[in-house]
Amino acid sequence: MQRRRHRCPPRAACLLLAACLALGCREAGAQTAMAFADPFAPQLESNPDNPPRFEQQSQPARRQTRSQFGFTPPASGAGLTGFDATNARKKTRAKRKPRATASARPPVPGTAATAAPPAPSPYQIPQIPQPDQADSALAAAPGSPPVEQIGPIRKLPPKRKAHTEPEDPFAPLGIRAGAFDLFPAIELRGGYDTNPGQSANAKAAWLYTVAPELRVQSNWSRHELKADLRGNYTGYRPDEIPTLSRPNLNGKVDGRIDVSRQTRIDLTSRVVVSTDNPGSPNLQAGLAKLPLYAAFGGGAGVGHRFNRFDLSIKGDAERTVYQNSELTDGGVASNKDRNYNQYTGTLRGGYELLPGVTPFAEVSADTRVHDLETDFSGFQRDSKGLTGKVGSTFKLSHALTGEIALGYTKRTYDDPRLEDLTGPIGDASLVWTASALTTVKLTGSSTVGESTQVGVSGVLYRDVGVQVDHAFRQWLIGSVKAGFGDDDYVGDMRNDKRYSLGAGLTYKFTREFQIKGEFRQNWLHSNVAGAGYAESVFLLGVRIQR
Repeated sequence: MQRRRHRCPPRAACLLLAACLALGCREAGAQTAMAFADPFAPQLESNPDNPPRFEQQSQPARRQTRSQFGFTPPASGAGLTGFDATNARKKTRAKRKPRATASARPPVPGTAATAAPPAPSPYQIPQIPQPDQADSALAAAPGSPPVEQIGPIRKLPPKRKAHTEPEDPFAPLGIRAGAFDLFPAIELRGGYDTNPGQSANAKAAWLYTVAPELRVQSNWSRHELKADLRGNYTGYRPDEIPTLSRPNLNGKVDGRIDVSRQTRIDLTSRVVVSTDNPGSPNLQAGLAKLPLYAAFGGGAGVGHRFNRFDLSIKGDAERTVYQNSELTDGGVASNKDRNYNQYTGTLRGGYELLPGVTPFAEVSADTRVHDLETDFSGFQRDSKGLTGKVGSTFKLSHALTGEIALGYTKRTYDDPRLEDLTGPIGDASLVWTASALTTVKLTGSSTVGESTQVGVSGVLYRDVGVQVDHAFRQWLIGSVKAGFGDDDYVGDMRNDKRYSLGAGLTYKFTREFQIKGEFRQNWLHSNVAGAGYAESVFLLGVRIQR
């Protein structure tokens, strides 16, 4: 009798495989156990320490596993989240009915929400719960805290774009030269001056001015370099007042080297070429033309930012040289006693109190050394100065930018016959955008000038000015100016007060071409007889820029 080979039933094989998987899962779960659960880690639907057991399949379910290739065991070992290789169609799992809340909306009759749910299937892939379903499931779990129903997540409204200033259609575009932007311009004006000599004996004259300028701005990701060069030449008819034709140049170049995010190196250089005012008491009598002077220098400093506190130290050197005076009789008068060098050290600290508002305190000490130990009058003009200021810088978006400061200065001279020069000072450079059409500019400066008069230590110059620009149209700009100046001659009773008012109008044709007109009225009131004057200036010209 032929011996029949014994075959292991499929159910025994499945039980053996399940036992092996259970032992493996228990060991793996013990190796990967953590002291604290990670709240962001994906959660399993079953407990690794208590895996699901196999159950006997019913006959209809067993018949569903048959295919054209023969008998295939069901994928019961894969669990609810595993891979099913049977390729059998899965039935949709019934959705859990959420608990009724005040925020839940009643279902509309006839929709899918009122239809009968399909029968559950043990091989169904779980669906991702919606927010309301998840909250209901958590709330229904025994021992779980109550969960507040927040309703379905709605689509957020689109974000509003940040406010940006409209582009000026008449602003210069500049010229790109490598990593720099160049903004060249020139103004050509002509006009009439009722008192160009600024004296009590007024004599009017026609005049013309040529004023070139150049601005340079770097486009580096780190560091910075910028320059501002402005000059002009004012000429009068030679047969009227040949001695008053004179040039003027004012230029500066500033740089910044970013050593780190907190440390920087500040570099600066400047040059000024001009003349004394025609009515200045420092000029000799009988001049054929006004003598020029040049002041040029530069400085370097280091600044470091400690969180909100900024500390910087800077050293500066400047040289001032005067040209010899040419007299009407053909002679020459030397001005060598007016030449001097100045060395300055400045320490400054500022604290960012609010975003864009940084109060600061500054103290500087300087010394002036003249080429000649004594001037032509026999006075020793070398001196030492000490200045302290407190103020604040502003950078409030486009509303208010700039700096304002008030302080006190004191200068002592080597010659005991010269009185110490002391007094309050102030500096300001503020731009306030009152509206989209109106801009207000405030400027102020205080300087200590040298003097050649006998017994006068020096001159303390204080100036303040306000300018309001209003755009009637984008191409039509009106300006109003007002200024005040005080000249205090220390060691003498003389005191001059200067006033000025002006108005201007600019018509912009294109980005490159403009027409400008201006009127200025100047007065000087002095306690010295014959020193006061009044002056009216009319100018009309064009501006060409790129």
